Amino acid sequence: MELNVNGTTLEVRAEAGDMLLWALRDELGLTGTKFGCGVGICGSCTVHLDGNAVRACVTPVAAAEGREVRTVEGLAEGDELHPVQQAFIEAQVPQCAWCMSGQMMTALAFLEQSPQPSGEDIASAMSANYCRCGCYVRIKTAVARAAELMAQGG
Repeated sequence: MELNVNGTTLEVRAEAGDMLLWALRDELGLTGTKFGCGVGICGSCTVHLDGNAVRACVTPVAAAEGREVRTVEGLAEGDELHPVQQAFIEAQVPQCAWCMSGQMMTALAFLEQSPQPSGEDIASAMSANYCRCGCYVRIKTAVARAAELMAQGG
C-alpha cells in the first residue's frame, strides 16, 4: 500500500485494517506520533489527513490511502521550525512532552480553520487533547502565540 506522508509517497506493508499509528511508527520510523491510550481519546497520536486532525491509533491505514498524511515531522521546513513548533518552545510547554506532537497537530488544524481565535476558542479546540503533566495554561498560551506568528507569515 502507498501512503503520501509529509509530501513523500512511501510504501508500507500494512494490512488495510492495521492502524495508521503503527504504520507511521513501526514501518516508516516516524516516532513523533505517540501512542497514548490506543482508543482515540487522549490525542497523543493526532496527525492530519488532508488537513484534518485525526487520531492515528483508531484510523485504519486504508483510510489514509490516496490522502495527504502529515505528521509532526512534516511541520518544519529544513532547519526552520513551523510557527506552532516555535510557539510551543517559546511558551516552554513541554514537561514530559509525550502529548506535545498531538497537541501541536491539533493546534495547527484548528488554527488553519480559525486563524484569529479567542481564548475560549482555543480552550475549546484543545480540550480533547490530554496532558498528563497539566500544562494546559502554557498550551493555551502557545496556541495563541502560534496564531500571532502564523498571521505574521512566520
